[in-house]
Amino acid sequence: MKVDGGSVQPTGAKDHRTDAYATKLVGKVDKAADKKAEVSGSQKKKEPAGGFDATAVPRAPPGYTVKITFHKARNLPFADINTLSSDPYILAQMKTNLRPRHKQDPRLIFRTTTKRKNVDPEWNEDWIVANVPADGFELKCRLYDEDPADHDDRLGNVHVRVDHVNEQWPGIVEQPFSIKKRMGSKRAYFFRGCAALFQKGVHMSGDVYISIKVLGRTQADNGGRLYTIGPCKWSQHFSPMMGRVAGTKDPEKDKDGAKTTEHYNFQANQMQLRGPVPEHMYHRYVEFKPFVAGMFTGKSLRGWLLNHALHHQHARIYNYDATTVYGSFPEPSKDFTRQFLDLVHYDRGGRIFTYILTLDGQWRFTETGKQFGIDLLSKHTMHSDVSIYIAFSGEFFVRRLKSPCKDPSDTETHPPDELGGGPPHDEPPKDPACYHLWIDNDSGTYRPNKDLLPQLKDFIQRNLPGLKVSTLDCQADSEKMNKMKNEQRERRKAEGSDTVYAQMDDDSSLSSSDEEELAERAGERPRQGHGKLEHTAQNIAKPFVQS
Repeated sequence: MKVDGGSVQPTGAKDHRTDAYATKLVGKVDKAADKKAEVSGSQKKKEPAGGFDATAVPRAPPGYTVKITFHKARNLPFADINTLSSDPYILAQMKTNLRPRHKQDPRLIFRTTTKRKNVDPEWNEDWIVANVPADGFELKCRLYDEDPADHDDRLGNVHVRVDHVNEQWPGIVEQPFSIKKRMGSKRAYFFRGCAALFQKGVHMSGDVYISIKVLGRTQADNGGRLYTIGPCKWSQHFSPMMGRVAGTKDPEKDKDGAKTTEHYNFQANQMQLRGPVPEHMYHRYVEFKPFVAGMFTGKSLRGWLLNHALHHQHARIYNYDATTVYGSFPEPSKDFTRQFLDLVHYDRGGRIFTYILTLDGQWRFTETGKQFGIDLLSKHTMHSDVSIYIAFSGEFFVRRLKSPCKDPSDTETHPPDELGGGPPHDEPPKDPACYHLWIDNDSGTYRPNKDLLPQLKDFIQRNLPGLKVSTLDCQADSEKMNKMKNEQRERRKAEGSDTVYAQMDDDSSLSSSDEEELAERAGERPRQGHGKLEHTAQNIAKPFVQS
């Protein structure tokens, strides 16, 4: 869920001196805070605020497991005048009276797939939520028209209020709910109104058909938080624009498997894992500098600019359009594990991935590294969509085992070894038992607690059955971790002909590690000129400080 921005609106404010004064004031406040921190730090070294948060989930009786089905919509407005249709999807949010650990905790959300050129779409998609309290919930559904070239138009809202739930509640069976047009696109409804004047059977009022069913009591000791049980949805997103920035290309192949043409592309992935995420996996962003808090909350001008830029980058990386690929599994299974291996390209090319895990178990990851010459302002901040709280973050990579039946430490792996029966010369084996996932907590943005790595391992293994999983602590295992990642990078170079990418120029202002950037800001290593985040903010702010 996006963090609301501040009240400062830069548009049209170029000629106002108040903006210049505000920017100077922010700078003075930051300098004063830095000086105060240096003085206090000289007396007693203190870690920056953030990282692991031990706040417990509030206690509540176990709730109920509820299945919500989004069946279809009828008589949606025309967002596209050329085709007299829309590309609709539903973004649903559940609200209850359960008390969150912190007010910044995001609410549960669910997005349906997009139906192309259809004003009477049919989804028939389920959302199963656990620990819904007995005093009911409110379901807010927003209908949008997907428009990747501009911004998604709102087609209207639907609110469903359930006052109580229990095992005797009869539920709701494919009931139509009227779409409220007040928040919808005026342009889209104007087009439909014109069509209604000249065509019979065109109606102005639309409906969304929804079913809600109680599946029973949630098997949990504490009912203090909602979480998604299923289904295990996944999506694959492609961004040619970011592919040009990152220098990444996808080779297209003909029927004989020979490479023909290459197109710039950048792939991002999302997988909904089955909850609950372990309760103690709860981390807040780390405040290396005063501006970092503003970046996450958007309360200062500089923070608002960075917050807005990172939200924009997240939307571009996890871009929904006609090329987006969707899928779903009813529960964790070996097929779901194979889908994960397919998204990470098995053991091809020594890839390293940056990831974040949300509080509701959504796993987001992209391939990033120094070979791409890009880190998108701040990797983990971008992946989290500038979320104040997440469950975990870091990096991971996958290796293929020569002997799946042996202990992973007693057999050769690719990388770094040359193994037959798989990449780079043969197709990869599809059995998850042939692969080993190495996952770490290497994230300066959130600094996940090393003591929670065993819980992360168990959670991943439950959701990806058949896959071998090992963890690395970025500090205690730094030597081993760096050695293995260097082996991945060397394999990336060696198999570059199979996995095409373009190296960025050495003088590029883009780098690959937000941890290094944040470490510089924390004073852990010397600064090399302006940092990327600060440089971006200053460039964006220049028009507003000119008098």
